[in-house]
Amino acid sequence: MPTSQASPRNLASWVKQLDEVRLPITREHHEALRRTLLDGRKSLRDIAERMQASPAIVLTMLREANRNSSSFGEPAESLEMALNRLGLKRAETLLEQIPVLDEAQIPLALRQLQLISLHASQQANGLFAGRLARLWQEIHWGSLLFLAPLWPLVASQPQLFEAWERRVLGQGEPAPKVERELLGVPLLALALALARHWRLPEWIIQGYRLLVEDRRLLVKALHIAHDNEHPLHQQQMLDADQPLRRWLTLPGNSVLLANGLALSSHHNWSCQHHLRWQRLAGLYLQTALPDLQQLVHQQAVLSARQHAAPDLWHPAEALLWPWDSCRLQRLQPPSSPPPSDALSQWKQHCARLLTQPSPFANVLQLTACASQALQSGGMQRVLILLADRNHSRLLAQQAAGLPDAAAQLRLDPAQSQVLRRLLAEPGQLRLSPANLAQVSALLPGTLKALFNGEHLLLRSIAHNGRVAMLLVADQGGGELGATQVQVFGKTVQCIERALASFARRGT
Repeated sequence: MPTSQASPRNLASWVKQLDEVRLPITREHHEALRRTLLDGRKSLRDIAERMQASPAIVLTMLREANRNSSSFGEPAESLEMALNRLGLKRAETLLEQIPVLDEAQIPLALRQLQLISLHASQQANGLFAGRLARLWQEIHWGSLLFLAPLWPLVASQPQLFEAWERRVLGQGEPAPKVERELLGVPLLALALALARHWRLPEWIIQGYRLLVEDRRLLVKALHIAHDNEHPLHQQQMLDADQPLRRWLTLPGNSVLLANGLALSSHHNWSCQHHLRWQRLAGLYLQTALPDLQQLVHQQAVLSARQHAAPDLWHPAEALLWPWDSCRLQRLQPPSSPPPSDALSQWKQHCARLLTQPSPFANVLQLTACASQALQSGGMQRVLILLADRNHSRLLAQQAAGLPDAAAQLRLDPAQSQVLRRLLAEPGQLRLSPANLAQVSALLPGTLKALFNGEHLLLRSIAHNGRVAMLLVADQGGGELGATQVQVFGKTVQCIERALASFARRGT
């Protein structure tokens, strides 16, 4: 959790400080796991499967099992093995010691990084676990925990992670230079030191050791992987380098590859960095690049269906809107938060939306409160449209900061590819100068006339699996800062819950 203490400047101090960080979990996960541990009908595998939804719990159990693992020989490589060593009573005690917070209180940077870990685990399961069936547990848990050494860093000092992300990914500064300034040590060296200190699975340590101490093999493999259009020549080059060929067959490489794919796609699907990881994974699996890319995209979609959250970025979002800069838009320097009086009003409106039972007598009252919440959250122009039963029309229900004609707006989704996609399933589209030229032609002309400018948010909201509402909002066409986007996401969550509560009134 965030702390104001001074940052260390060497590896030993960093390891000592981060080792003391206790990662939080949400109340929802805590209660669900407590019930699972108390259910005598659940097997260790059932419990492990339930725990994996909260990566912080997985790390806590594995660290504790391996803390004094000398009597067992090798460290536990899977959560099921760790639970067997700990026993359910000890696992229950550990669960009660974990800090429990509301989701909004957990640092956004921590939840974002853990989402990447969940995505990496899905990539590993989809790409490698089937081919290496005997090792599926090592692959699964190793890929989920590969980034675990970074979790306490972003939990205790999220501002460092945000600064690194903005400067390295957003502004293109050299990572070693930024890490020396922010941390005093290389980030990968710190991750390796913590992985060793915690006795994490050996495949994780092997991956970091490769990145820190022996990048030569990786560079040679990437060089061969680049020639992906000539598989015969690739094979000849591997035959000429037996140490490299043997290294490329190691099953532990699957953990590194899955995280390389998840991290690089988190930045940009189309960048050279992600393409290098795709080529290397294709070489490892002996799969053509187009086939590999299709598999990677499929796994990203499966991951998003299970783990995506409104205020977090998942790379699968960019597959729906295929342009290059989706993630970069979120890496701009954060803008100022709304004024304190507006923030107070926003909290009041959100509290009303979350009230149970629903205080609204009709949909008009609910959407009026939703519009007020969006405005007090920083949005200057707001349009709320309701979808009819067949998704054949979108009717304006609330309009703020717009011409009077907006209140009478009717849109035909059949005439807009963007609207059809937003109505097919709940999702969010963020317009900016980077994608405006591609998306503008797919938006209805009447909507573009109302929201003149280069920055816009469109968000569809579902109830009972069916999209019922579309929100359109901006700040007068001006640039949307990270703070405003986060507030928008929180407001959407409140509106979603208000819809569910409204639907249950009288039952």
